[in-house]
Amino acid sequence: MSHPVPLNVTRGSTTAHVTFLLLALAALGLAALPWISGAGGSGRAVALLVYILLAVMWNALAGFAGLVSIGQTLFFGVAAYVTIRLSNAGVDPYLAVILAIVSGAVLGWLTSLFMLSLKDGEFAIGMWVLSSLAHLCVNLDPLIQGETGTSLIALNAYDIETRNTFTLWVALAVTVVILAALVVLLRSGTGAAITALRDDEIGARSIGIDVMRTKRIVFVLAATGTAAAGALWLASNTTFQPRAYFGVHWTAYMLFMVLVGGLGRVEGALIGALVFFLIETLFGAYGAWYLVGLGGIAVVCALFFPNGLWGLIGPKLPSDPIPTGYKISKIHDASWEEI
Repeated sequence: MSHPVPLNVTRGSTTAHVTFLLLALAALGLAALPWISGAGGSGRAVALLVYILLAVMWNALAGFAGLVSIGQTLFFGVAAYVTIRLSNAGVDPYLAVILAIVSGAVLGWLTSLFMLSLKDGEFAIGMWVLSSLAHLCVNLDPLIQGETGTSLIALNAYDIETRNTFTLWVALAVTVVILAALVVLLRSGTGAAITALRDDEIGARSIGIDVMRTKRIVFVLAATGTAAAGALWLASNTTFQPRAYFGVHWTAYMLFMVLVGGLGRVEGALIGALVFFLIETLFGAYGAWYLVGLGGIAVVCALFFPNGLWGLIGPKLPSDPIPTGYKISKIHDASWEEI
C-alpha cells in the first residue's frame, strides 16, 4: 500500500531573497544619484523608471490578464494633461502629479465599465479609439493651444537641482509602490484568477471566478501605473505637446520592451525596460536608424527568442527571482516544481 508523499509548500527562495536585496540596493543607489551625477543623471534615471512602469504595466495587462491594449496612451496622455491643468490652477506641481495618478485610476475604473465587455481585437482597437478621442479633446483646450502645447511652468518655482532631485524621488517612490502592489496582487488569490482568465476565461468562470471584477482590478492597476508614467515624464521634461504624449510610439515602446524581455513575467518586463533604456541612451542620437534598429531587434526576438531574454536567463536560475506562485517540494527530496 502506497503512502502519500509529504510535501513542503513554500514561496520564497534564496534567489528571490537575493533579487529583492539587489532591487533595494538599486533603489537606494537611484535615490542617491542627485549627489553622484547631478541633474543629467537624475533625468535619465527618471526616464528609466518611466520605461519600467510602462513595460511592467502593459505586461500585467497583456501578459498576465490577456488584455492586449494598443491605447494605453489614453492614461499616459490624460495624466500629463491633468498635471498641467491642476498646476495652472495653483496646485503645487508635485501634488498635481500625485493627483493626476489618482485621476488615472479613476479614469481606468470608468473606462473598465464599458471597455471590458469587448473581446480581443475589439478591445485593443477600442482602447486606441478612446486614446485618439482624448487626444482630440485635449487639443480643444485653449490652455494647450492645440499641438503647440504648453509647459509645466509651475516647476520654475524650484531651482533646477531641487526640481531634479524631487522629481527623481517622487518617481522612485511611485514606481516602488506600484511594483510592490503588482507583486502582492499576483501573489494573491486574485493573481491566480488573473492568470486563469488569460488561459481559459470560460473555464475560469465555470469554477466561480468573478471574471469582470478580476479583469477590472488588473485593468485599473495598469491604468494607474501608466498614468504615473505620463505624469512623471511631464515632470521630468516639463513640455506638454499632445502629439508627444498620445502618440502611437509609446505603444510601440511598450510592445518592444515586453517582447524583448519576456511576456508574462515581471522579470521579463524589467529586463526589457533596461534593454530599451540602454539602446536609447547609446543610439538614440541616430534618429531614424535607431528606430530601424529597434524594429530589427524586435523581429529577431520574435523569430528566435519567442519567450524573450527571460526565456534564456530564467531556466538557468535555481528558482524564480520574483516568485508569484508556490514552490512544492518533497520533504525528503530536493526535487521541486512550481505551480
